[in-house]
Amino acid sequence: MLEVSRLSVAYGRHRALDHVALAVAPGEIVAMLGANGAGKTTLLKAIAGLVPAQPGAAIRLGAQDIAALPAHRIVEAGIALVPEGRGIFGPLTVHENLMLGAHARRARDGEAARRASVLKLFPRLAERLDQRVRSMSGGEQQMVALGRALMSAPEILLLDEPSLGLSPLVCSELFRALARIRETGVGILLVEQNARQSLAIADRGYLIANGRIVGEGSAARLRSDEAVGAAYLGIAPS
Repeated sequence: MLEVSRLSVAYGRHRALDHVALAVAPGEIVAMLGANGAGKTTLLKAIAGLVPAQPGAAIRLGAQDIAALPAHRIVEAGIALVPEGRGIFGPLTVHENLMLGAHARRARDGEAARRASVLKLFPRLAERLDQRVRSMSGGEQQMVALGRALMSAPEILLLDEPSLGLSPLVCSELFRALARIRETGVGILLVEQNARQSLAIADRGYLIANGRIVGEGSAARLRSDEAVGAAYLGIAPS
């Protein structure tokens, strides 16, 4: 279980996050909805240890407080981030990218079985293990990024705009894969521009605006909320 409370982040005088609190349970997809600049990416980076939280923040993964840990220790604790833009190593092959994901000590036991499960989840990668990632399509590169994160044996997966720039067909394939990842017991915190599709697979959701959580509820309730529909789903209020 990932539990975040009193999480604030500032860039100079700009307060990007203000006392954010949220939770993600094992085997649960939680969608984070908000406009550009609302603080979604900063939230994921703060959880992953890429930007410092202000004093007083608590970020717990199970019994461990990870708020003050460096990023590599947070990966070892069981959190993996797939950043916006994927962050893959283009000159390396699919196989080499996946093996980099298994570098964490927690991932070394069962590496072969985990690799097999990633290739079962994304069969296209099995056909392209020796291909350099920079020569692949955007959808295939996103599969590599997800596969690499899964190779670290995460308990919680943080995803920042995974469908950005992908075709509708590839997006549908991606979201089906996320639903299958949830079935393995991995919790997913999903920041996604496609609010409609993310709520279709999510269990719960949070609304963030100006660095603050301004609403939360089950995905079904958020989908049926007229204000949420008008603000995030492009549905005109009745």
